[in-house]
Formats: sequence, C-alpha cells, structure tokens
Amino acid sequence: MITRSVTIEEIDELYLMWNDHINASALYRRALREEMNVRDVDPDELRNLLERAREQGYTLDEIAENTNRFGDLQALVEDQQNQSLPEDAAQE
Repeated sequence: MITRSVTIEEIDELYLMWNDHINASALYRRALREEMNVRDVDPDELRNLLERAREQGYTLDEIAENTNRFGDLQALVEDQQNQSLPEDAAQE
C-alpha cells in the first residue's frame, strides 16, 4: 500500500485523539469508495484493471501519466491486450 499525507482540521485531530481506536485509514478508504460510487466506478473493476495493467508491464506512475479516468485505464488495458493477441485471434 502507498502512504499518503492527508490534511485534517484540529477538530478532526482532537476527535481521533479521543477515539484512538478509530482507524483513520479505513475512514479515508471509505470516503474514497463513496466518491467512486458517486462517479459510477466499481472498486473491484478498478482493482482488476489496475492489476491487468501491472501484469502488462505498466508501472503505477506510467498508468497515472497515460490515464486520468476509469475509461482511459480500460482502453489502455484493452488496447495492450489486443496488440498482444496473435493476428488470427484478433480477426475472430
């Protein structure tokens, strides 16, 4: 996993200090999942496409440089997959 810095307000920090059992990373991931849901991005599909792109040899930085939304990642993976198919299979 990648560690990122997140800026929080003092009230957030205080609340987390009072409730140190709360997993702030889980809250952050939950908020991102909610944002994905608003934008009709299925996290499982995104994870699958990311794994496929990595298997095709792309680094995370290359993926980020070449895409900026779910559809771009999908096209990147599918284009690479189509290019790697034998010519006979691609024509079927």
